[in-house]
Amino acid sequence: QVQLVESGGGLVQAGGSLRLSCVASGSIFSINGMGWYRQALGKQRELVAVMSSGGNTNYADSVKGRFTISRDNAKNTVYLQMNSLKPEDTANYYCNAGIRRIVGGTLRNYWGQGTQVTVSS
Repeated sequence: QVQLVESGGGLVQAGGSLRLSCVASGSIFSINGMGWYRQALGKQRELVAVMSSGGNTNYADSVKGRFTISRDNAKNTVYLQMNSLKPEDTANYYCNAGIRRIVGGTLRNYWGQGTQVTVSS
């Protein structure tokens, strides 16, 4: 019943920018952490950026200073502003969220389907 849907991926030149969005919908009581992971071809999925419900953030060293994560809690939405993109940023980007469906219920991890980001040199 819970879905995470990403949007905003695409093809850009090195040095360009993209803004990814992820909307959580369905049966949701509360959302704790929300964030972004990515998986390049032939590589393992890795953390890009996360934000707690209180606004604390954590970034991968490789994107620090270039990417910015933000949230609109009223809309159950998380964003990833990506600037100064590099070819090595090319990957499928996945939204992740810790969601409690009912009051007092279990906090569970949910994933979106992914959105492709391709950066050309």
